[in-house]
Amino acid sequence: MTDGEKMLKLAESRIGEKYVNVCVPKNNKNWHGPWDCAEFMSWLVWQVGGFLYGCVDNNGNPATVEAYTGAWKSDSQKLGKRVPWRQAASTVGGILLRYPPGPGMMGHIVVCDGEGGTVEAMGTAYGVRRGKVSGRNWDTGVLLPNFTYGAAGGALDLAEPSLLYALGQPNMKASVIRDIQRALKELGFNPGPIDGEYNDLTVAAVAAFQATKGLIVDGQVGPQTAKRLKIEL
Repeated sequence: MTDGEKMLKLAESRIGEKYVNVCVPKNNKNWHGPWDCAEFMSWLVWQVGGFLYGCVDNNGNPATVEAYTGAWKSDSQKLGKRVPWRQAASTVGGILLRYPPGPGMMGHIVVCDGEGGTVEAMGTAYGVRRGKVSGRNWDTGVLLPNFTYGAAGGALDLAEPSLLYALGQPNMKASVIRDIQRALKELGFNPGPIDGEYNDLTVAAVAAFQATKGLIVDGQVGPQTAKRLKIEL
């Protein structure tokens, strides 16, 4: 069994457990939640590989050091192997990473089953569950240093997100951004000026709204967040 397969199998053993933004002891093999997305993935790495990865200090105490998608971003650039996200999606145990939209904000990270599915700590409304790769926004695929993986499978039918409002996303409509900003303000999450610009203030307001609703906290408005905001993209 490859390390990628071991990681996926261990992740599957935690399906149904709770999501809370906590620090997980990476060296506790009997931990059964709660989890957040980065803590879940860094715990899996320690359990399979015996080393810290994606943590704010990879030389720290595995029982207390914090994992973070921003640290996964930097580690994947310096210590791991970035691969195209479609390649990671077709690799058992491949990892998909969405970078944090700004300092202190959250991205998202999942482990892939090689067939277009994921296992992930998705959010407080979902817990640890299976998800899908397709139709979501991924910045990179990641393969871990010193891990063994099987060959990537054949090309999967994976779609880019068709409707997504996010920092730096092209072809966004100013009218829709204003709808997002107005909805946030009416719900008590101030996005700054209602100006049709998807900027840092809007990202922060979206992320705060997502956190209260148990959604993936990434500061991006896709179909799920739009539905909760009661707007049309």
